[in-house]
Amino acid sequence: MPFVPPAPLLATAAETESSALVLAGVLLSLVVVYLASKIGGELCARINLPPVLGELVGGVVVGVSALHLLVFPEGGADASTSVIMNFIQMTTGLSSEAIASLFSAQSEVVSVLAELGVVILLFEIGLESDLKELIRVGPQAAVVAVVGVAAPFAAGTIGLITIFGVPTIPAIFAGAALTATSIGITARVLAEIQRLSSREGQIIIGAAVLDDVLGIIVLAVVASLAKTGEIEVTNVIYLIISATVFLVGSILLGRFLSPFFVSLVNQLKTRGQLLISALIFAFILSYIAAAIQLEAILGAFAAGLILAETEKRGELEKQVIPIADMLVPIFFVTVGARTDIGVLNPAIPSNREGLIMAAFLIVVAILGKVITGLTVFGQPNINRLAIGVGMIPRGEVGLVFAGVGSASGVLSKSLEAAIIVMVILTTFVAPPLLRLVFQNGPDASATEPADLALAAGQTQPLTETVGLQGDRVESDTLESNSEPGQH
Repeated sequence: MPFVPPAPLLATAAETESSALVLAGVLLSLVVVYLASKIGGELCARINLPPVLGELVGGVVVGVSALHLLVFPEGGADASTSVIMNFIQMTTGLSSEAIASLFSAQSEVVSVLAELGVVILLFEIGLESDLKELIRVGPQAAVVAVVGVAAPFAAGTIGLITIFGVPTIPAIFAGAALTATSIGITARVLAEIQRLSSREGQIIIGAAVLDDVLGIIVLAVVASLAKTGEIEVTNVIYLIISATVFLVGSILLGRFLSPFFVSLVNQLKTRGQLLISALIFAFILSYIAAAIQLEAILGAFAAGLILAETEKRGELEKQVIPIADMLVPIFFVTVGARTDIGVLNPAIPSNREGLIMAAFLIVVAILGKVITGLTVFGQPNINRLAIGVGMIPRGEVGLVFAGVGSASGVLSKSLEAAIIVMVILTTFVAPPLLRLVFQNGPDASATEPADLALAAGQTQPLTETVGLQGDRVESDTLESNSEPGQH
């Protein structure tokens, strides 16, 4: 009689096999992500478009809209629609129930890696930003952010009610989706075209950070309105106070503690002492931001700003680059993979009304952000159009609004399709437009602080971001007295 292992032993073996297959599924997903990001990025680089646009398009190709290599249950997909899951089932003989469980776990892991990627991206952007310059352009950034939220929200909501007869609450929700700005996409493009440290770049980043905070507050308000039919004023006040206290308090406290951070790092002897210590600091601030109902990316950005003020900035920038190269593409490819461009098909009757409303929302979404550049004051010879264009992309932030609205059931199919179309178009149009307006804009404001330092004979290390190829390279120090390479 053959030996039959006890039930707990069989369960343990099954769990071990399941864990191994989850890892296998994640690894296959990462292969797809990296191939999509590299192929898409290289193709865009060769036609003089930002590589981030290629990563988004690559995501669309491998995602729910085309090849179904990378799909997620949040979009209504299941294991049977995933090519990767079908391949694993074919090669391992797993049951349909086991594959469904595996699909859920694999999707969750990839989503977490994507979120970690945007956290690292914002940490890197914080390191590359100048806190003093952000503070200097703070008033301008605040005006840009407020106008960039208020103008499209009011125009979108009123237009949907008066022109299309949309009920008040769904119209407010759609108007709220127009307020979003994807700081991740804009910051990546600014870094690629080497305009992150320009006056325009700093105003855009500062305004996008404030826009993110305001967007969180608006999302909380409209979500509460959708659920209860009324606005919880106490929740709105809490979000405003917590966001202000967190951003100001973390930066002030961080600047006070940064000398202790440098001293601690200098005393450590093990490998990676600077990078690991910096990531610990960034993740702690990200957790605090998430715990008080803000976005984790705000904490990561604040951490980057704080550490950029230390003498370890240049060294830390170099060490973060490989981590960003590994994780950030996951974020952009998954944003594209989740986007269903099937809502653009006019042959489907239910899409037609949505496409008409989408055309209206796209016009409001673009004009409502472009006019923000006109509100910048006290900055002569600045590229105002570039500032407005930099605020256009909705990206993952707009998809969050659409997702919350869909889950609440407050949006009709046509209005939900219109919001998704608006997010798609503004996300894909903004990167090439941003590069174009910077190329044709005033030259006076394009001078980087590092270039000014070079002209003054100062020496300091510099890490640049390559524009055309999308890969970051470490430049020589300015002590070589040579200009940074043009990309």
